[in-house]
Amino acid sequence: MKNNLLKGWRPALVLLLLFIIWEMSVKLADIPAWLLPPPTDILKEAIEGWGNFHEHLQSTIKLSLLGFIIGSSIGLLTAIILHLIPSVKESIYPLLILSQNVPIIVLAPLLVIWFGFGLMPKIIVITLVCFFPITVAALDGFRQTPNELKHYMMMAGANRRQLFWKLELPFSLPAIFSGLKISATYSVMGAVISEWLGAKTGIGVYMTLASSSFRTDRVFVAIVFIMILSLLLFMLILLAERFLVRWKRMEDDRK
Repeated sequence: MKNNLLKGWRPALVLLLLFIIWEMSVKLADIPAWLLPPPTDILKEAIEGWGNFHEHLQSTIKLSLLGFIIGSSIGLLTAIILHLIPSVKESIYPLLILSQNVPIIVLAPLLVIWFGFGLMPKIIVITLVCFFPITVAALDGFRQTPNELKHYMMMAGANRRQLFWKLELPFSLPAIFSGLKISATYSVMGAVISEWLGAKTGIGVYMTLASSSFRTDRVFVAIVFIMILSLLLFMLILLAERFLVRWKRMEDDRK
């Protein structure tokens, strides 16, 4: 952990240099603020407009967390069913892959027609972008369980249920957490997209109003907070992984 913190200065330095280059380029080229605002203007707007923005931020956080929890639960449950019932996996898994080829932004208007402008279509959008990474990651984790360990437990008299709960599920936790990290970042994106379906508050609504009034600085404020929120959710999943999968951390430390 300490080594990771020490290494963090490099990307921070690169990011600082990019901001300096951005600031100088905009001012030297005399680019209009409505077209590309400098970082200082974006920071100023984030501070001055916080009173109006924080309500939108809170709405997106609540929607992201709710959709992430539902999508993660459905994704993990789907993976367990597909793993334990191979015949279902052969029938359903190809359809799951095909479902990911449908752009969410195209599906969103249909959800509004079917379910109205309430919470339901928004949760469906976030669930659709969250459940697939977890399903795929969990299935890969189940499949990668060492066969010698399976044979050992079967020789010890373990049945199929015990084999799954005591070996396959614990062994697949690193893969499941990898899917959770991806889905955590996708949940914020899905929440913002879902807020374009007629929400009254949210970062997606804030971005729409800002872009329609050519307030590019506010659009960048929204983008920055989307990135920060995605990073925070990613870090929370990472901390949970380090706490729950300690044996994996011990293996990594030995390496």
